[in-house]
Amino acid sequence: MTSAKSAVTPMMAQYLEIKAQYPNALLFYRMGDFYELFFDDAVAASAALDIALTKRGKHLGEDIAMCGVPVHSAEGYLLTLIRKGFRVAVCEQMENPAEAKKRGSKSVVRRDVVRLVTPGTLTEESLLEARRHNYLASFADVRGDCALAWVDISTGSFRVMPISAVRLGPELARLAPSEVVVADDADLGEIVTESGASLTPLGRAAFDSTGAERRLCALFGVSALDAYGTFSRPEVAAMGAIVEYLDITQKGKLPLLRPPVREDHQQVLQIDAATRRNLELTHALGGGRAGSLLSAIDRTVTAGGGRLLERRLSSPSRQLDMIQSRLESVGFAVEQPRFSADLREALRKVPDLDRALSRLGLDRGGPRDLAAVRNGLEQAAEISQLLNAKELPALLGEASHALIGHDKLLDLLEQALIAEPPLLTRDGGFIAEEFEAELDECRKLRDEGRGVIAGMQADYATLTGVQSLKIKHNNVLGYFVEVTSTHADKMLSEPLSETFKHRQTTANQVRFTTVPLSEMETKILNAGGRAIEIEKRLYDSLKAAILEQSAQISAAARALAELDLATALADLALGESWCRPKVDQSRALSIEGGRHPVVEAALRAQSGAPFIANDSDLGEGADIWLLTGPNMAGKSTYLRQNALIALLAQMGSYVPARAAHIGLVSQLFSRVGASDDLARGRSTFMVEMVETAAILNQADDHALVILDEIGRGTATYDGLSIAWATLEHLHDVNGCRALFATHYHEMTNLSDKLERVENATVAVKEHEGEVIFLHEVRKGAADRSYGVQVAKLAGLPEAVVARARVVLDALEKGEREGGTAQKALIDDLPLFAATPSPPPAPVPASEVEDRLAGILPDDLTARDALNLIYELKDLMK
Repeated sequence: MTSAKSAVTPMMAQYLEIKAQYPNALLFYRMGDFYELFFDDAVAASAALDIALTKRGKHLGEDIAMCGVPVHSAEGYLLTLIRKGFRVAVCEQMENPAEAKKRGSKSVVRRDVVRLVTPGTLTEESLLEARRHNYLASFADVRGDCALAWVDISTGSFRVMPISAVRLGPELARLAPSEVVVADDADLGEIVTESGASLTPLGRAAFDSTGAERRLCALFGVSALDAYGTFSRPEVAAMGAIVEYLDITQKGKLPLLRPPVREDHQQVLQIDAATRRNLELTHALGGGRAGSLLSAIDRTVTAGGGRLLERRLSSPSRQLDMIQSRLESVGFAVEQPRFSADLREALRKVPDLDRALSRLGLDRGGPRDLAAVRNGLEQAAEISQLLNAKELPALLGEASHALIGHDKLLDLLEQALIAEPPLLTRDGGFIAEEFEAELDECRKLRDEGRGVIAGMQADYATLTGVQSLKIKHNNVLGYFVEVTSTHADKMLSEPLSETFKHRQTTANQVRFTTVPLSEMETKILNAGGRAIEIEKRLYDSLKAAILEQSAQISAAARALAELDLATALADLALGESWCRPKVDQSRALSIEGGRHPVVEAALRAQSGAPFIANDSDLGEGADIWLLTGPNMAGKSTYLRQNALIALLAQMGSYVPARAAHIGLVSQLFSRVGASDDLARGRSTFMVEMVETAAILNQADDHALVILDEIGRGTATYDGLSIAWATLEHLHDVNGCRALFATHYHEMTNLSDKLERVENATVAVKEHEGEVIFLHEVRKGAADRSYGVQVAKLAGLPEAVVARARVVLDALEKGEREGGTAQKALIDDLPLFAATPSPPPAPVPASEVEDRLAGILPDDLTARDALNLIYELKDLMK
């Protein structure tokens, strides 16, 4: 393209030059009130946005494809493009067209890219989910030692942790970043793609730890990073690469980032990607938030509180003191429901302080972000007053202290801003009256110019004694004082001649001007523009005042989120009858009346049916339960609910049970449910085996493992063998706690062989060939699987169900009589006969059915109906 610049217009030459710098991004080229796209960018954008594709001139003999979007609605189009995997370079006009014309009539307005929009660098409110973080992550590998850093530029959160290469997948699953930056020679595409993130290669030089340290020190204005902790070379490299990438995408205007915090994966409950997916922690299996655990428990009332809840749920703690501190906070709110309700009502009015600060820091904010900071600090002060009357637990006490100390800034913002500012600075009108005298004067002139002139006219009439004096205006002279010829001599003589300067004489009038009148004319003509300029200046000063205290405001935002989460979890506990768990260093998993929070909520919403609560009692003696029982009896739900209760407890939440004793869990593994991975050539059984292998290779003695129906995807004896060996390995090698559900009731014999294994079963009741699910877990073993009965409930034809019963009876009899007898019986069974078995003979209708067939209920009177009942009763004898 660039080789043919001479063949195109100067404007198109400019476009091609800028586009060449951003070959992998769509170029939003600003032209007046539109962002225009050309050539291949236009073709791709028009298809992605479903907008018209037109043309503009020719290039190399071919039409130039073109499309465009209005500047005022560009954010919506940006969001669509980002979600569809595009990156966008935003190219703005860097000067006024009038200034460009001074260089010549054919001069092109100077333009440049001001920002590269990517999935991990969004800050606009309309482009982000308010209750979710938008992480940009970076992975660094320095001679085999690795680290992962991540940042949310919309909130300023900045964290880093050392990890092994094999831990990258699980950590990305925990963080769910939008974008991951890696060295351009790293082969990590598959791992990053599996996490749902966008992969961004960056030159290896960006990961040089020496250069990275310089960038970090410059960002935070320090001479060394020691004040923030001791970081390894890979950690510094990962953080430095993020800063380098932000510098590239934000064109040197770096966001407000808090000092980096080092995390240790040993301090959080380890949960791999498959387990997160199986337990539906933050997203349901069908996609989306609805139906997830997060959706079921989220009662936060602020955006910051919602993000904190997701962080805690994704990263439950393994630090006992931290867990107890969080539980104390929730307990305090539970014990004082009226106070908690008042606190939640005040928190509802808290805006998103973190994201308002971020937009102001990146110069993408507006008057409403100033107002958000004002309103947030105002609510912080009100909440602080509420908290002062209480003796708070440690965590809430720390939060309370962070809410104070903003009085000076709050007073400034309250005096400066109106109650409801406009969205954009250029709209003006957001500075309050009487805050700036010059602004008030400009507004008065702009809005009341005629009144000001009328006042001057009255003053001049009094000064001269000429009551017929008028101040008039025309396009040639502007404003002027006019008197009749009769008074001309008086105006031209001393002392009035010093004030009134002659401008023009007509047949009957003489016109004058004065210095104040000329100055007033200039002010009136420029008042509107001047008012906007003053407001922009005041906006900059208010923004600077806020950014000076950004660290304190961020601390207040975190404190408000902490208060919101504590009271939200308390509201959940009170509303759903949840209990405070006992958490310690034991191996216990003892739960009385445990429930699945998501299933319970769904049952209540759909049918109002109660959830059947169940106990579990894993402990020092028997910490592996082998759970048997029919399909659809609730085994999978029982497995999941126990895992979720342990997870909620270590998050610092009350749990859905009457009582719970949870020994700290180091790792949580779940192999529940069946799915394939066709894109990678994996069958359902292969996926099951891969996930099971990961558990057996990684689970330590403090892990909690839940496994459901291992081996069902292959032949019966293969599956039974795999399930048997898996349970033995968990018991003998991993030494972990486990809930192991299986349809192979032959495995119940293992409880006699393995000392820490105990049998449990989901109870059912059989009545006249029908199976009734009681959804109750009891100790003991199931005697059979009830598969045929479940098939009947599912709606299989009666002929199939009847035939299945015959085959099952024959197979079971063969099993009892030995392999030879079984084979003979199987050979005799026409399982694959060409002629299907005849359907069962119809049962003749009874007298009662014959009598009912001739009844028309609508024709019966009450007495007739009663008599009919007696008649039918006699027929049944």
